Amino acid sequence: MRRSHLSTRIETDLLGDRILPADALYGVHTLRAVENFAVSGTHLHDFPELVVSLAMVKKAAAATNNELGLLEPDIAAAIDAACDKLISGEVLKPHFPIDMMQGGAGTSTNMNANEVVANLALVGIGRQPGEYDMVHPNDHVNLSQSTNDVYPTAIRLTVLCGTEALLNSQRALVEALRRKGVEFANVLKVGRTQLQDAVPMSLGEEFDAFAETIEEDVVQLESVARLMTEINLGGTAIGTGVNAPKNFSTLACAHLSRVSGISLSPARNLVEATSDTGAFVSVSSVLKRMSVKLSKLCNDLRLLSSGPRAGLGEIRLPAMQAGSSIMPGKVNPVIPEMMNQVGFQVVGNDLTVTLAASAGQLQLNAMEPVIVLNILQSMRLLANGMNILRERCVDGIEADAERCRSLYDNSLILAASLNPIIGYSRAAKLAKRALAENVGLKQVVEAEGVLTATQIALLFDPTEHA
Repeated sequence: MRRSHLSTRIETDLLGDRILPADALYGVHTLRAVENFAVSGTHLHDFPELVVSLAMVKKAAAATNNELGLLEPDIAAAIDAACDKLISGEVLKPHFPIDMMQGGAGTSTNMNANEVVANLALVGIGRQPGEYDMVHPNDHVNLSQSTNDVYPTAIRLTVLCGTEALLNSQRALVEALRRKGVEFANVLKVGRTQLQDAVPMSLGEEFDAFAETIEEDVVQLESVARLMTEINLGGTAIGTGVNAPKNFSTLACAHLSRVSGISLSPARNLVEATSDTGAFVSVSSVLKRMSVKLSKLCNDLRLLSSGPRAGLGEIRLPAMQAGSSIMPGKVNPVIPEMMNQVGFQVVGNDLTVTLAASAGQLQLNAMEPVIVLNILQSMRLLANGMNILRERCVDGIEADAERCRSLYDNSLILAASLNPIIGYSRAAKLAKRALAENVGLKQVVEAEGVLTATQIALLFDPTEHA
């Protein structure tokens, strides 16, 4: 490293010299990545949780190298202190400027972390950024590691750390829907299949079913998250552990478990674990499943609240904003609409993850950057979306019991209850007559004389179907 004048410094890599700001914590590798990959506009600093995971990996690696006598204690201590600053969130922008979408299988991300940790360590011991003779990004911070084990390990750790927030959002939404199920338990309504009147149900049953369908995915997410606990740290370049001591993987996993507070274990086959992205596909698939079910739920909320005069109108959603620049008084179901769009995005993200996973070749998948970008985006969208859906929609939903009862009384849904008494064919004829004459089913049953007065009273008593 050379200083051209007080405000800049010169760093050199295999391609030549580059000028950086003197106080920049990143180095020449990061600078070239910024220039090469200005593509998505989404940067590493936009996902601080990934930066924290990278710092945890570097901290664990430094502790392992120190334990094995590969790293001098004072250098290990300086790296450790630097990592702690990143883990605490003390340092972030503008030192992690690289684009999340990048070539090189994550090398730019790993080198960005290596350079920032090295320069933070240098500043911590009273040296200047870029004085790598004391603490070097590759020789010290990246010692016994490769991008190919650091990057996927950090991704897995990030997913694990983010899973609890996502689970909390799910559980809170489930509880909100359960409360509505209790609140609406006695509101009798028309149950529908294929958008046609079917059989009686309560609005409470409908909302309790919403809760159940979301709660099912809590179990699915908990299960798939466990796939993330098996890491390939110590496999280095392709999983053979080249340039790392034989017991590095076991020790590094133990240190990383301590640092992160999450129980991690070395993969059984580090070569396989370095090239295989199947666990990411599984996680993304569950995120897609969640989004599909949430989108269906929101479709139902929009249908049930449609109107206010010419739709179903069985529930009222909280009014969040004026719905039109031309139609006075119009209020739209904007929160469910937002959640629908979240669902569409997550489905698209899952397709990207699937294609990227299939694009792996031989001992490495170079498409991991787009995998992590899409998984982390999906997790963030779903967590934020479910919180907003609960707080600004579900919690404030009201039932229009009068509208539900009116639709119920004018429907033909009790025709199915006639089947055990008079048979399907005869019941169908009565329903057809009621529809043709635009009268209630009860009126036709009474006119036909097919049931006794007691049977009619029981059949058409709302309390019998609540």
